[in-house]
Amino acid sequence: MSPSSTPVWFITGCSTGFGRELARLVLERGWRAVVTARDADRVADLVTGHEDRALALALDVTDAGQIAATVKAATDTFGRIDVLVNNAGYGYQSSVEEGEDDKIRAQFDANVFGLFAMTRAVLPAMRARHSGHILNVTSVAGLVGFPASGYYAATKHAVEGWSDSLAAEVGPLGIHVTCVEPGPFRTDWAGRSLIQTPSRIADYAETAGARLKATAEKSGTQAGDPVRAAQAMIALTENPAPPRHIVLGAWGFTAVTDRLRARLAEIEGQERISRETDFPESA
Repeated sequence: MSPSSTPVWFITGCSTGFGRELARLVLERGWRAVVTARDADRVADLVTGHEDRALALALDVTDAGQIAATVKAATDTFGRIDVLVNNAGYGYQSSVEEGEDDKIRAQFDANVFGLFAMTRAVLPAMRARHSGHILNVTSVAGLVGFPASGYYAATKHAVEGWSDSLAAEVGPLGIHVTCVEPGPFRTDWAGRSLIQTPSRIADYAETAGARLKATAEKSGTQAGDPVRAAQAMIALTENPAPPRHIVLGAWGFTAVTDRLRARLAEIEGQERISRETDFPESA
């Protein structure tokens, strides 16, 4: 396969974790990639030895100018973007009551609005070609809310709902959309990247407070392997009929499936009331 015929990946948030491992594996396969981070120096090593097939670019997804510039650089260099991986983002933990407005808004800017803007920037060319695959790295928290993760879960729930609409719009045009929903993995999410507002309200000690403590204590010992997660993401793009959702990690799979079954049972248990809120058929 000649370099010009290999798929072109554009991956955000490549300085650590999923983004770094994914970029490394994509380039090891001989494919082309645009690897990005807020500080381009932190991803320069990924390009070493692959200079003919890789670009390392500075990208803060909350900066519209940088989004436009990096997408232009990608298309000027490689001609197209086949796979967009919206991986950039971070965690913020607090009880809902003690959440700090500036931190909440910054979380939404990065995890939600930056992802939206990044996707809008690549869609015109994908739509023109009637091909492409968008991978949105959300979280188990995009499907299940946990104590201390209300605002983080809100960002990921937002991306999940938006991805449903996106898939409905671009699916008929040949563009795939998949949300990747990791549980606990040995990335920097629970370490350096995590922002926390300590809970000082005694009423939340056994809920939000306990989870804030547990998250920090378990960092670095999580069961999830970022390399295997990256391999799974690559496999998604080779599937001619990729799923809309994929939960990564055994803990996450159990948490999501248990919650969805319980939710469905709860909704079905209220079926009579639900149906009776329509106008009578004779009305």
